[in-house]
Amino acid sequence: MNRRKIGWRVLFAALTALAAGTVVAGVWRVLDPEDPVNRADLAAVMLAAATLAGTVVVWARRSATIRADASTDTRSAVDTAAHVLAGLVEQQWRTEARHRLLDDPEPIPVRWQLIADETVMSQPRLITTEAKLTLTGRSDDTAALADAFRALARRRLVITGGAGMGKTTLAIQLLLQLLATRAADQAAAGEREVVPVPVLLPVSGWDTSAHPRLQDWLAIRLTQDYPALKASQLGPGAAAALTDGGHILPVLDGLDEIPAPARAQVIAALNASLTAQDQLILTSRRTEFTTAIHETGRPLTAAAVIVPQPLPPRTAADYLTACLPASPTQAWTQTLAALRSDTVPGLTRLAATPLGLWLIRTVYVTPGTDPAPLTGPLGAEADALRTHLLDHVIPAVIAARPPSTDPADHFRPRHRLDPDTTRRHLTYLAHAFPPATTRDITWWHIARTTPHIQSAVGLAVGIAYGITFGLTFWLTFGLAFGLEAGITFWLTDVFGLVFGLVFGLVRARSWVNEKPGYAALRLRGRTSSFFRSIKGTLVFRLTVGLTVGLTVGLVFGITFPAVTGLTLGITAWLGSILASGLITWAEQPTLESISTPRSSWRADRALALLRMLVFGLGGGLMFWLMFSLVFGLVDGLGGVLVLGLVFGLGAGVVMGNHHAWLVCTIAIARLALQRRLPWRIMDFLDDAHRLGLLRAVGPVHQFRHAALHDHLAAAADMSRGGFSTDRTQLVS
Repeated sequence: MNRRKIGWRVLFAALTALAAGTVVAGVWRVLDPEDPVNRADLAAVMLAAATLAGTVVVWARRSATIRADASTDTRSAVDTAAHVLAGLVEQQWRTEARHRLLDDPEPIPVRWQLIADETVMSQPRLITTEAKLTLTGRSDDTAALADAFRALARRRLVITGGAGMGKTTLAIQLLLQLLATRAADQAAAGEREVVPVPVLLPVSGWDTSAHPRLQDWLAIRLTQDYPALKASQLGPGAAAALTDGGHILPVLDGLDEIPAPARAQVIAALNASLTAQDQLILTSRRTEFTTAIHETGRPLTAAAVIVPQPLPPRTAADYLTACLPASPTQAWTQTLAALRSDTVPGLTRLAATPLGLWLIRTVYVTPGTDPAPLTGPLGAEADALRTHLLDHVIPAVIAARPPSTDPADHFRPRHRLDPDTTRRHLTYLAHAFPPATTRDITWWHIARTTPHIQSAVGLAVGIAYGITFGLTFWLTFGLAFGLEAGITFWLTDVFGLVFGLVFGLVRARSWVNEKPGYAALRLRGRTSSFFRSIKGTLVFRLTVGLTVGLTVGLVFGITFPAVTGLTLGITAWLGSILASGLITWAEQPTLESISTPRSSWRADRALALLRMLVFGLGGGLMFWLMFSLVFGLVDGLGGVLVLGLVFGLGAGVVMGNHHAWLVCTIAIARLALQRRLPWRIMDFLDDAHRLGLLRAVGPVHQFRHAALHDHLAAAADMSRGGFSTDRTQLVS
């Protein structure tokens, strides 16, 4: 290290030590000019000043080291981050594809072709390098479709179609196919070309007014859905480096699921953000996409737009036959014959979509139900038949999949569900997260759907914290100066209650808008990381900790012996360093960290409990030391320790920036008492996901099919069901 580069910092450290000692000594003399200087007191002050100077020296050396390390090569770090992300994305969507039964018994063979409306596409020469623009494929042959995607000039594709035609399914199939061949593609391309990692994200999360540039939003969303990108091994800013370097292929799902004015804004933002090397896959219903393009005034640059063809009756019948035993019942034989011959128009029309086939399979094939209604009066009209199937899909999946505790059984719930109760809970969620506003069922936004939740959270936290704060100070004065004196300080209890209520109504109300934090408390394999966090906190936050310690030491040192103040100061300093380092360690993701609805719930809960534990133990220790050293209390130290623990627990609850789990717990308690949602909300959502009623996209849930979401939302009778939610807060 070049010593001359830090010479001015060493000089600054010396001046800081001198200034600190002079100021403290001066203040001391002003407070009591007649009191002669005590050598022990002076030694304590100078020791603190020297420690402060040492802090500045450490900062100087660390600052220079950081700059020296900044010249390291970042290319390998970005490649490593891309490799880690690819593994996590593949793991995530292979699991989700298994839940959706995409390959069981085989993919539905939907045919895709270029859209006939050329007004929604760019000039052919921008889309392909071939003489003529052509693009066809089948959902059961994604390898060929992926090759067609790679042959596009800029590799941009828009998947459109009607409701339930398999747009998202095709996007997932392409994502998995591109991930499966990514290593071979990168080897063939060499270093001259970047093979990006496909990542599926819902368009509904992109606020173009807050993040006009696609890459900026992608970086934020990647760190939210894939916390591993914040792991210390990848260095700072890994997600931003990936997005800015063209290492991400965004697969944006559901343009039609955002409000109409926002669709044109997304198209415009995409055109402004994408460079010639940036790739893209986008899904949307055809009508909404066409309208958005016309409102924008220009197409999505260089993007091929494909649409599905309805499934022919024979193809639909063949798929259902593959789902049945080799020798189906007579009733199924007749139903399949009617479907192949196109003699039941409603059944034929419904079975022409993947959604219709999923409903038929779920309600009639899997549970072994008599399929006669499919060819009866209901089969004459597709909409009536679909409504009938949507009404029966919840009890059908619950009856067909009894609960199981076998970890290898991915498709069965872990708890026994009642069909009527399950429908009521899902109906509430469908209404609380209305289709016109969002398709995302975000657990930390459930509180926003509860009327007057901000006031409820504020009052609950305020009263609890106020009682704890007031009682602690009341008993503190009682233990320090005697119970009779403590009673005379009853005003502190009133002050604590008022302070808590004000804090709750002002500060805790904002917790409703907080996102979940991240915490991993598993020590196995992270021991070295734990000690590095403590060391890093010791180096970088030494000044803050020392300030706390020095302040406490001076405050008590003026009234009590200097050694007492210094002891308390050092204890407070070490405690703050340890607490900060422990929380910093817990918030560090590993390279395997991925965000799912349950993992994000558990992580935020772990962070809240860790804060309570750390501050609880710290508060208990500080109270014990204060009463034993300052007030000379010997008897009743156990009660003091408990008192400090209670105060620390209260402080741990209210401190920090992540309270999503706490707020959601309060909201769920209120909704459970009203029988709108279950007490164990995450268990319920996980079981609904296992049943195939919900799907998971990162840390949020969505209904498996938008049609089920729409059906349940429309079925919610506001006056009879008593549903009342605050929908305005969902838009954020």
